[in-house]
Amino acid sequence: MECSWKTVLLLVCASLGVQYTAIRTLRDSVPGPSAVSFCNCDIRPAINTSWRALCDDGLMPNESPRKHILLFATTRSGSSFTGQLLNQHPEVFYVFEPLYHVQQAFTNSSSRLRRNLDRRALLGAYRDLLLNLYTCDLHFIENYIRPEPQEHVTSSFFRRSSSHALSSPDSPDEAWCPKKCGALNLTLASLSCLSKEHIAIKTVRVPEVGDLRTLTEDPRLDLKIIHLVRDPRAILASRIMAFSEQFRPWKIWNSTGRQPRYVDLSQITSTCKDMTASAETGLQRLAWLRGRYLLVRYEDLAFNPKDKAGEIYRFVGLEMESRVQAWITKNTRSNGSSQSEWNYRYSTNRDSRATAESWRLRLTFDIVKTVQELCTDALSLLGYKKVHSAAELRNLSHSLVEIRTF
Repeated sequence: MECSWKTVLLLVCASLGVQYTAIRTLRDSVPGPSAVSFCNCDIRPAINTSWRALCDDGLMPNESPRKHILLFATTRSGSSFTGQLLNQHPEVFYVFEPLYHVQQAFTNSSSRLRRNLDRRALLGAYRDLLLNLYTCDLHFIENYIRPEPQEHVTSSFFRRSSSHALSSPDSPDEAWCPKKCGALNLTLASLSCLSKEHIAIKTVRVPEVGDLRTLTEDPRLDLKIIHLVRDPRAILASRIMAFSEQFRPWKIWNSTGRQPRYVDLSQITSTCKDMTASAETGLQRLAWLRGRYLLVRYEDLAFNPKDKAGEIYRFVGLEMESRVQAWITKNTRSNGSSQSEWNYRYSTNRDSRATAESWRLRLTFDIVKTVQELCTDALSLLGYKKVHSAAELRNLSHSLVEIRTF
């Protein structure tokens, strides 16, 4: 059946009317800058020029498009510290590891579902959640939070205190929010997200950068991927300290010098395999990653935090404001009152230079030699030197990090 030009015109007008009504409704639902206090935490969305322009009856603002940033890493690679570099920017809405909720939901589901769950299904759920978060639909995460939020309110948002946008930019540390903040209203959090110019998400649960291809090719996003890597020997040392029960056999081996028969080598092997595959993919400069991928070694960031942070900010297209630089100065110089990352699992306050290779004083040569054999490709590709004796391992005057440009 053919449509007349009048019918087409009516359909177009109706579509425009729906869009106009939606924009007006959203505008009317956004409170003024001083009208709301989120979750007892005094989070007030700063309704900036771009957001006000978007809510006007006129055209979309002419400013540069919103940046969508993904900090892609593995556990204990320095991602908490690196993520805070982005969290300090006043116009960045930062979320710490939201994929935790997806993994927990699947893990706690029925045994039948777990048996039938394949890698593709889990990765699909990860990508769906990331896409919805990048479009500021925080309600989507309610599908995975347990216990299930009531009327869009939850007290179970993982590591909420790691985000200034979800707690308070003036909180002294992460211990402050759990004591002072009430439950998180996800509707108000979505509005806070919309009030920010950019969104950054940190995750350690996506295995390989190739798993993110559909997001880089999604026309709704301008995705920038910061691939953070670290010496796998350092990663293992940090995991042993942070997750002592899970890595108990490794801890016994490290303290006694005798390898238990039940040490699980598969986890560090998988870490190195995924790290190598991702770096190889990213460094090929494939069309779908061109201009969207930056490889960052944690050690380079630790040795030269301001220079490397500047490189990260240039890559994502943001200005590194004075607040970010002040945070770097404060959090990369030890005050002698803490033992860097070893005191608190997710600590970001450390003497960064000392932390970068401190693992060399904590692991036995036998364990280091084993990891070197399992991770030869990763060490070679990423520029980490092997050691061949206990004396070489302990000699901190010679760095094991090669000077590399990626």
